Amino acid sequence: MKLKKGLSVLLAAVLLLSMGLLAGCGEKDDKDQGDAKPKLVMATNATFPPYEFVDDNGEFAGIDVEIAGLIADELGMELEIKNVDFGVILGGVQSEKYDIGMAGMTVTDERKEQVNFSSTYAKAKQVVIVKADSTYASYEDFYTGYTTVDGEEVPAGVKDGIKIGVQQDTTGDIYSSDEPKNWGFGEDNVVRYKTGALAVEDLKQGRVTAVIIDNEPAKEFVKQNEGLKILDGAYADEEYAIAVNKNDTELLQKINDALKKLTDNGEIQKVVDKFIK
Repeated sequence: MKLKKGLSVLLAAVLLLSMGLLAGCGEKDDKDQGDAKPKLVMATNATFPPYEFVDDNGEFAGIDVEIAGLIADELGMELEIKNVDFGVILGGVQSEKYDIGMAGMTVTDERKEQVNFSSTYAKAKQVVIVKADSTYASYEDFYTGYTTVDGEEVPAGVKDGIKIGVQQDTTGDIYSSDEPKNWGFGEDNVVRYKTGALAVEDLKQGRVTAVIIDNEPAKEFVKQNEGLKILDGAYADEEYAIAVNKNDTELLQKINDALKKLTDNGEIQKVVDKFIK
């Protein structure tokens, strides 16, 4: 069917107007996207108070969360947090699924094979939680005795019945699973859990002898659970840092620059003081 000339002109005008409007919308969307801050995607495991946890409002909170937010601000970026299992954080950073990993992450030689680490932003220690009525005074009491290896006195073995609860893939897991001669307790004497809270629950039920975990989370767990205590002394001393993909040296340098500035101006200490009294 042929259209009348006037109607054809009218339709053509409407079509051009529509195309113009669509083009205008596209330009606005592009501008909006251009104005948006790039995202800094942080992988964490939010079961590790006071470093990362979910607060009563369902929001991510904690020392690592606030420090990451300050770093993102310094970099002109928007922080986006992904709550994942601790054991997948480094792999996710390595595969570029996440920009950074922050989860009370201790620097170890093994982990440095997977990722680069920023400057240290916090010091920590591994401690031992036991029941309040425990007869053990130190983790050293878990061993049968001592022997000398290469001139150094080391544990000879582990007492029967000793079971150590740990959060899987943490340094507490790594150290505890080692051989007694390296001050571990052996694979067979370590019970792994997805979270520290689950390990503590089994300690309360008597299924493990002790839980080895970082000091600050340990204090939170003892505060929240009656009938537990922390043994004197540290099982291991550690340093926390931020995991970054090995190929992203530019981001690593920017994070280190931001950490230095935030340390020098006291902002990081303010965050720590807010959560650790």
